[in-house]
Amino acid sequence: MVFGQVVIGPPGSGKTTYCNGMSQFLQLLGRKVAVINLDPANDSLPYECAINIEDLIKLSDVMNEHSLGPNGGLVYCMDYLEKNIDWLESKLKPLIKDHYLLFDFPGQVELFFLHSNAKTVIEKLIKKLNLRLTAVHLVDAHLCSDPGKYVSALVLSLSTMLHMELPHINVLSKIDLIESYGKLAFNLEFYTDVEDLSYLQYHLDQDPRSAKYRKLTKELCEVIETHGLVNFTTLDIQACGSLVGNLVKLIDKSNGYIFAGIEGSVVEFSKIAAAPIDWDYFRYPYRNLNFFNNAYSCSSG
Repeated sequence: MVFGQVVIGPPGSGKTTYCNGMSQFLQLLGRKVAVINLDPANDSLPYECAINIEDLIKLSDVMNEHSLGPNGGLVYCMDYLEKNIDWLESKLKPLIKDHYLLFDFPGQVELFFLHSNAKTVIEKLIKKLNLRLTAVHLVDAHLCSDPGKYVSALVLSLSTMLHMELPHINVLSKIDLIESYGKLAFNLEFYTDVEDLSYLQYHLDQDPRSAKYRKLTKELCEVIETHGLVNFTTLDIQACGSLVGNLVKLIDKSNGYIFAGIEGSVVEFSKIAAAPIDWDYFRYPYRNLNFFNNAYSCSSG
């Protein structure tokens, strides 16, 4: 059984930086990590790349050969990857024996709530290679300073969760820059807990851009609250401290990593699964947990 993360989110949300920082953090925990770049538009990788989609197909070649723009080219590349999934499977097989996997996906949001190719690629990998993956959906935290953009981020997060059908964690990335575009109307918990969005209505009404969409925005907020699925955790990946550690805990619970190697009854498993984020993390068989404090003390990611 192999564990890992599917890292997705809009352009500029910090996916590649996240993969770089998260891989370093997990290595400090004693895990062997392989980062798989599946973004053919990402030609500057800060991390050591175990598998690179550019070895299969290049976005620039697709755009030139088929006269496509960047968005159309990315859709073509994902379609091509789906049709040539055997290539990716063969590359992954040597890694799944002992590696934790980080998949760095493109930032084109349509791939994760509209098109089926990226979803199909993930589903085939899960089925054929027995992977246990969590979708980590990054959203730039500065969107919270604009009520209209924040509602859009909520709709995108919900649509992605429903479409991908994976264990899913939404993350407000770059939390250290959250007020760089303006002061927040509410405290941070309002934006992470996503409760009672009616409080946003007053601030939306003050924005002339939102006036003619008032009814639509209200109904979208009701849809989000009705599903009750969206909330956020926060992250500053560069800090490499407790925020990163808490996120790792959430991910490990969502994809079942914490259960690996545990022998016990269903009742014991249920107690672990239902435990809060500050549960006794160190009692269970994590790989080389003595590295955990060292990971918390690292200065950069």
